[in-house]
Amino acid sequence: MAKAEKGTGASRPRRTTGSAGTAGPAKAKSVKDDAEDEDPIEAAKTRNREDEEIVTEAIPVQELRKSLYQKQVPGEFDWEAFESKGFGEGYSKDRREEMLNMYSGTVATVDSGTVVEGIVVGINDRDVILNIGFKSDGLVPLAEFKDMPDLKIGDKVDLFIEEREDAMGQLILSRRKAKLVKGWEYVQKALDNDEVIEGFVKRRTKGGLIVDVFGIEAFLPGSQIDVKPIRDFDIYVNKSIEVKVVKINYTNDNVVVSHKVLIEKDLEQQKAAILHNLEKGQVLEGVIKNMTNFGVFIDLGGVDGLLHITDISWGRINHPEEVLKLDQTVKVVVLDFDNDKKRISLGMKQLTPHPWDSLPADIQVGSKVKGKIVNVADYGAFLELQSGVEGLIHVSEMSWSQHLRNPQDFLKVGDEVEAVVLTLDREERKMSLGIKQLTEDPWTRQDVLTKYAVGTRHKGIVRNLTNFGLFIELEEGIDGLVHVSDLSWTKKIKHPSEFTKVGETMEVQVLELDAANRRLALSHKHLEENPWDTFETVFTVGSVHKGTIISKNDKGAILELPYGIEGFASAKNLQKEDGSKAEVGDSLDFKVLEFSKDDRRILLSHKATWSVEEEVAAAKKRPSQPKGKSIQNINQQTEKSTLGDIEALSALKEKMSGGASGEEPKAE
Repeated sequence: MAKAEKGTGASRPRRTTGSAGTAGPAKAKSVKDDAEDEDPIEAAKTRNREDEEIVTEAIPVQELRKSLYQKQVPGEFDWEAFESKGFGEGYSKDRREEMLNMYSGTVATVDSGTVVEGIVVGINDRDVILNIGFKSDGLVPLAEFKDMPDLKIGDKVDLFIEEREDAMGQLILSRRKAKLVKGWEYVQKALDNDEVIEGFVKRRTKGGLIVDVFGIEAFLPGSQIDVKPIRDFDIYVNKSIEVKVVKINYTNDNVVVSHKVLIEKDLEQQKAAILHNLEKGQVLEGVIKNMTNFGVFIDLGGVDGLLHITDISWGRINHPEEVLKLDQTVKVVVLDFDNDKKRISLGMKQLTPHPWDSLPADIQVGSKVKGKIVNVADYGAFLELQSGVEGLIHVSEMSWSQHLRNPQDFLKVGDEVEAVVLTLDREERKMSLGIKQLTEDPWTRQDVLTKYAVGTRHKGIVRNLTNFGLFIELEEGIDGLVHVSDLSWTKKIKHPSEFTKVGETMEVQVLELDAANRRLALSHKHLEENPWDTFETVFTVGSVHKGTIISKNDKGAILELPYGIEGFASAKNLQKEDGSKAEVGDSLDFKVLEFSKDDRRILLSHKATWSVEEEVAAAKKRPSQPKGKSIQNINQQTEKSTLGDIEALSALKEKMSGGASGEEPKAE
């Protein structure tokens, strides 16, 4: 094929200049502007036209391609073969397979999000160059290889493919993510196979430690570090530790490990051996591993025993920390053990003699002793004479007063007091003490008979209230009773609480004294003369007085009369002149129907103030008639009977029948 020579135009006629010729430069300019949208062949054609400064005309593409490749590739090129076969079609079948095998062996197929093995092919100040068998190498920051200070070319490492090809056409790799993915696989494998793995304690946290296992931060609870409580977690930081995976939570990316389970296996064997050889009374040596308010737990070398607070010392202690410390080595004796429940009770005070054995022989009943109060209870206080020797001071032995009070009113913990031995039992190791015996019994004093003679007046404090009266303390140890009926001459008191309160001061008069039996009868109302002697002349039968109804029931009403005295009016006698009944709070005139000085009773009637029949009945009434007389005896004493007498007898009969039935007397 002939070459296209510069300046020759025999094969193609040239266009004449004209309108078409003027359009030629414009077309060439348009082709140049759109060069970016054309294929390389068209771009090369345009460049050739500009270089040769020829007039633009329609030239076949085939000739342009020949001209282009003739310039770029030295030698001759078979364009017919190029046109007749596609790219790569010139190879034979065997040759194609050979080339394919050669290519597939050098370039691997990789997927994003997978972990592959890579080889270090280069290291610089910032990055590590790694070959994973892909068409291009990847870069990983050198900072991700801090745990491999001896990294060198040729080392193999696991890599995570983040992207096969980013926007810049680079392969993106990560060793940190590869460690995490592999780490989770190793952790799951360790959990499934119950394997012991090694971790590195990075730091402490609330409740435990953070341990690095396979690049994953796992949590080691404080209770799973050792079989005994650990008080200082910092001693494990920045140290390696063997652990077992006990729990995995993929939702929260949480792994829990334990070091305690490794120790427990060895301790179980030791524990079985210790329990097999354990006997009561055996003396062992152990270390205090835990302390509570009820005792301490002692590690006997694989098995724990409880040393109760009462078995630490013969003396009384409030908390074990007063005499013991954590991690202290102590000697103890086996008091009891349960092989099934694997519980061991220990004692320490049993290794020393009992303090009661060294109690001085001169301490006998009646002896005075001194000590310190170590405990105060509701029933008394305990006095410690010496370490391990205590006596009980009952609350009744603290004061001669008969009114028991709280022991804390007398004594407090830490007080040093003196007491008298009341009972002593050295075999049972029991002792009762008393404080009040240090002072004289007030009832045995010489002046008690003269000081509290009948008729003497005193002031005391109300200590107790009962249904029948109240007790007054005149002095320490001497109390007296005031009966409820001896509180007031005029008021009917049902309960002492209506008259006074506990703690108030009251003046009384002695009615009766029995020093032998320690009894004293008192009265408050006898401080005044009996007003009923005067009332007998004021509230005569038939007299009218103003009264106020203060209470009312079905039987009648209680009235408040002048001078503070109370009277009673039956329901029948509460009728007003208009036919209505008097109510509580009404102040009305009442006529005295009956007055009893001995019984301190006054019967009144409002109806008698306006009813003529009631006035006649009141005039004929005989209030001093003795009870129990029959109607026949009354008739015998009457010389003649009149209508008024008959009515009076009827009223008396009704009164007597009412008294027999327990009701108030009635007057017609």
